Amino acid sequence: MMTPSKGTRLRLPGLIDCHVHFREPGGEQKETMATGARSARAGGVFTVCDMPNTSPPTVTVKALEDKVRRAEQVKNCDIHFFFGATKQEHLGELRQLWTNEKMKNLKEKCAGLKIYMDHSTGDQGIEESIIADAFKLCAELSIPLIAHCEDPEINRRATEELKTKDITAHSLMRPPESEERAVTRAIELASQYGTRAHATHISSRDALTLIRTAKANNVNITCDVTPHHLFLTIEDYMKLGALAKMNPPLRSIRSTEHQSALWAAIVDGTIDCIASDHAPHTLAEKQTADPLKAPSGVPGVETMLPLLLTVAAGKWPGAKLRDSDFKLRIEDIVRLCFTNPNHIFSLGASSEERVSVDLSDEWIIRGKDLHSKCGWTPYEGWKVVGKITLLP
Repeated sequence: MMTPSKGTRLRLPGLIDCHVHFREPGGEQKETMATGARSARAGGVFTVCDMPNTSPPTVTVKALEDKVRRAEQVKNCDIHFFFGATKQEHLGELRQLWTNEKMKNLKEKCAGLKIYMDHSTGDQGIEESIIADAFKLCAELSIPLIAHCEDPEINRRATEELKTKDITAHSLMRPPESEERAVTRAIELASQYGTRAHATHISSRDALTLIRTAKANNVNITCDVTPHHLFLTIEDYMKLGALAKMNPPLRSIRSTEHQSALWAAIVDGTIDCIASDHAPHTLAEKQTADPLKAPSGVPGVETMLPLLLTVAAGKWPGAKLRDSDFKLRIEDIVRLCFTNPNHIFSLGASSEERVSVDLSDEWIIRGKDLHSKCGWTPYEGWKVVGKITLLP
C-alpha cells in the first residue's frame, strides 16, 4: 500500500469520470465538449461519460450520432455517452442501436442507458409505465442501466408540506426517503430481470445499506458517490446559497450520519466509483432572486482528483467536520476513478500511466483558475494538495 508523504510524486492512469454533463448541444453557454474536456484533462481525467439531458436529449439514434460527431472534434478526451429514455419509443431506438450491426461503431460510444426515476435538470423523468421495460430490455441485451434514484411521489408530498422557502428547503423537498424508495425499486427490478444496474450519486445512509445487502444477495448492482456529497452538507447553503443546489441534494450534517456512511462505504467496497456529476450552470442562472428556482447542478470534473488526493494525504480540503476521520488511499482513488468504472461501463480505457502528481504542492482552488466555461466552483478558497501534470 502506498502511503503518500511530503515530496511523494505519483503516477496514475488517466482517470475516468463516469458522470458528467458537458451541456452540448443546447447549453453551450454553460459548457461545451471542448471546454469540458479541457477541464477534465486539467484534473487528470482522460475519459468521461456524458449524460443524455441535453437539448435535444439523447433519446434517439440521430441525437447520439450528432453527439458522437461533435465529440470527434475533441482530440484530448475520450467522450462516451449515455442514451436516455422517457417513453417506450426511446427504448425502441436503444434496441435498434444495440442490435443493428451497421451501428456497431456508434454503439461503442454508448456507455449504457440512463433513466431518471424522477425529474431533474432537463425534464427527463421516465414514464412510470416503462421503468420495468427499461430494466428488462437492458437485461436482455446486456446493456448497463444507470439510474437517478429519487421517488416522484415522496418528492411531491415533501414539497407540498414545506413550511420554509429558503434554499435549505431544496434538501427538504427531496428527502433521503425518496432516494431509498427508488433504490429499493431499482434493486427489485435488477434482481427480477438480472439487469446490470448502477445507482448513481448515492447520498444517503439507508440507500447504501440497501445496496450493500443487495450485493450480499448477489444482485448485479453497483453505485457511485460524488465529491459534493462527500465534502459538503446542508450547512454549506449558508455560504454558497444556490451554488450548493444539486439533485439529489446535500444532506444534514447532524450526527454526520449520511456523509460518514458514504466514506465508510468507500472503505468497505460498497461504493464502486466516485464520479463528479459535473453539471455546470452560469452564475447568472444560479444567482436568481429565488434560489429555489435556480437550476440544480455544480461543476466538479477538474476538482475531483485534488479533493481526493488531499484526503489520501491525511488532510481535509474544506472546513474540518465534527468528529470526522475519513480515510482514503491512493489505491482507492485508482479503483474508484479508473478500474471499476472502466469495467462496469466497458470503456476500454488504457491503464498506461498518463498523470503525474506532486503531493508536496499545495494550492488554493479558485473558480477563475479552472477551465470549465462556467467559471465558478463550490470549493472556492479550499486548500488542496497535488499539482497535476500530464505525461507525454
